[in-house]
Order: sequence, then structure tokens, then C-alpha cells
Amino acid sequence: MVALIFSLSVHESAHAWTSNYFGDDLARLQGRISLNPLAHVDPIGTLLFPALSFFTGAPLIGWAKPTPVNPFRWRNKRVANFWVSIAGVICNFIIAIVAGIIIRVLFAANMINVAPGRYGFKLIPMNDSLIAEGAAQLLTTFFILNVALGVFNLIPIPPLDGSKVLQSILPPSFESGFEALERFGFILLILAMFTGVLGVIFSVVMPIAIRLLFLGA
Repeated sequence: MVALIFSLSVHESAHAWTSNYFGDDLARLQGRISLNPLAHVDPIGTLLFPALSFFTGAPLIGWAKPTPVNPFRWRNKRVANFWVSIAGVICNFIIAIVAGIIIRVLFAANMINVAPGRYGFKLIPMNDSLIAEGAAQLLTTFFILNVALGVFNLIPIPPLDGSKVLQSILPPSFESGFEALERFGFILLILAMFTGVLGVIFSVVMPIAIRLLFLGA
């Protein structure tokens, strides 16, 4: 929960900051350029669903309050739409990279060992203290979770960021198609989840991320 709430807060704050940079101060005026979780937490998506996942072992589903934007106030709307949409994803990958660098440094210093685990690997601290074990679990969670959040949000299904990134790249003639697709976006996401499409994506992406993390180790 610590890793999830922090990562979602960074993600949404990045959207808000980038939108403000391009001339839309709506999110800034609502206090969304902040790492304070209270500004971003959605009681259902950030608390209830992740808690159910934790206690039942169901797939993790979570989201924060969407960042409000006013596209009509953006300078250069298509460029702004691209960067505002992808800003949160970039920040998730940055968090994963930082966590990965810390893991590699600790591994190189023989402070942790690596073993197979539920999410592909498990960090085993050489120190038997509970603090060291908790820190190792937190680092693992930050890495895995942010890779997953970044990849998930790049899927081009509305309302995920990937659909807006794709919309900003494709010719304007495709905009009406994306608007029509938005009405069925949530249904498509549910279908992708329960038909195993998301599982296939992550079964390909996560081993690659873990292999890159321990490349040459």
C-alpha cells in the first residue's frame, strides 16, 4: 500500500505539473501538484480494491483520482496532450529505475542476495533484522509495481494514458474514433483482464525487466 499510494501520487502529480506547464492551471488550483496522498487518493480505487487484492490474492486493480485538465487552455494541444498523457508513465519508469539502481548497488555490495520469488525474484538481506527484510520487500515492490503501472498505462485502451498518447500521434481524423471508443473503454479493460490478455502482456514484460535488472550479475 505504501508503494502503491506513493507511486500513484507521483503519477497524478506529474500529469498535473505537465498540464500546468502547457498553460492549464486547473489541476494546480485544485492542489494536485503535490505528493500528498490525500490530494490523489480515491477511496475505491486506491484503498478498497487494493485491500481486497491483498486479502484475497485477486489480481491487483488500483487507480487514483483522475487529474482534471482543460485541453482548451493548452498551448499546442497535440504536443501538450502527448506529454501530459505520458508524464505519469515516465515517472513510474523513473521510480522503477531508481529502485533498480539501489537493488543493484546493494547486490554488488553483498548486502542482499537474490532468489526466485512470487513476482520473479525475491531479495534476501544478509542482515537478519526485520528492518532489512522490510526494506528489501519495499524495494522489490517499488520495482515490480512501477514497471507494471508504466506498462499498464501505456495500453491504448481508454481511459488509460496510452490511448491519449496514441491519439496525439495519429492524424486528427482518428479523434472521432477514439471518442467513440471511450464509451466502451472500461468494458474493454475488464475483458482484457478476465480473458488473460493483461496476463500475457505482463508475462512477457516482467521477465524482460527482471533480466535487465540483473544483467551481468
